Amino acid sequence: AAMTSLNQRRNMSAANQTTSAREFQFEQEPSPQAAQQPSNSSSPSGSSSDMCESKNIVPVDNASAKKDQAFRLFLLFMMTAQNSSVVLVTRYTRAGIAPEDLYVINDLVMITEVGKLVMSAALEYNATQGHLLRSIKENIFERPLDFFRILIPSLLYLVQNSVLYIAISNLTAPMFQVTYQCKLLTTAIVSVVMLQRRYSMKQWLCLTVLGMGVAIVVLGARDSGKDDDAKEEDSANAQNLFTGLSAVTVACLCSAFAGVYFEKVLKRPTNDGGRARAPVSMWMRNVQMAFFSICIALINMQRESGDRGFTGESDENGDAIAKPFMHGFTGWAWVIVALQAGGGMLVAAVIKYADNVLKGMATGVSVATGTFASTFLFGTTLSMQFGIGAGAILVSVYLFSNDLPVACGGGKKAKSDVEMKALLPK
Repeated sequence: AAMTSLNQRRNMSAANQTTSAREFQFEQEPSPQAAQQPSNSSSPSGSSSDMCESKNIVPVDNASAKKDQAFRLFLLFMMTAQNSSVVLVTRYTRAGIAPEDLYVINDLVMITEVGKLVMSAALEYNATQGHLLRSIKENIFERPLDFFRILIPSLLYLVQNSVLYIAISNLTAPMFQVTYQCKLLTTAIVSVVMLQRRYSMKQWLCLTVLGMGVAIVVLGARDSGKDDDAKEEDSANAQNLFTGLSAVTVACLCSAFAGVYFEKVLKRPTNDGGRARAPVSMWMRNVQMAFFSICIALINMQRESGDRGFTGESDENGDAIAKPFMHGFTGWAWVIVALQAGGGMLVAAVIKYADNVLKGMATGVSVATGTFASTFLFGTTLSMQFGIGAGAILVSVYLFSNDLPVACGGGKKAKSDVEMKALLPK
């Protein structure tokens, strides 16, 4: 009797589990008849109210899709405008300007970081519904170790922003935009070494083509430079290809290490006494980074107080006058500050709402726009070798994070591509 009772209980338990599994399957996967019924408007069992509801839902979905598409196009336009204009305006303020009239790069970087701090604090105030001070207390004063971890990427990004101005001063706008795409290659290599990240064969092929494209562009620029040796060089701001490429290399390495650092340290779950805490918001991270960047810029300003350059004027004792703070800040310099500060907020919006296709398109369109505008504004001449190298770079950057077109056998995302999603530099 005991064995019979035990067998009955086991059969009932198995029946209950089967029933629960079927109920779960029914909730997750409705039957084909149920899936087709809402779309069958001629079914006699469908009531008029159901038909009206289905008719009302379609326009809402179409309107939502149109709004989403319009917003993505707006982001594409803003990214293209920001990426192109910041390079062109910076080049305009550095090229052909007498050394005594140039602004100090450290001053511009510090003012830009102040703008980012104010904008990030305002967005954090809005995100916390007015509880900015409480957010600062919870994420800074109560978590000092996590706060000081931001010091490392802040230093890296400050160095990156500083050397970028040196690169733009010594390279043409198209050359800078194309060679700076090498940050994808450096980020991939650093992530493999530090994060043991794996990439697919397609991604390694794209990285190889990217490196070859950069080599083609650089070699073409060297040959062009040898041909132009007989031409008169502008004495106000002579370009140095080696200095510009070295600055781009340092900027790419800083971008790679900073991005990998965020991936390895700052994006992991945070605990407070064994209790999980909510991750720090993106705006608060920007506030922390801007704060450290300003502190580092102030220290750098004090360190280079005797090496800021001179205004070209002399005091009453006949000594040259050093450049004061914000010397050479014209209206265009303030445009750069606005573009750089707003660009950080734009990147945050793209991370949240856009995808890799949009970012790849924005990269290509911005390089094309910057190259086209540079030929008219600065008289930049481009060779066929530059066009081949630039095309190889842009195609590899796009295909690194996106599938091949369907006509080329793409469209199916492999499992390895999903598991080995690339860490794209920001």
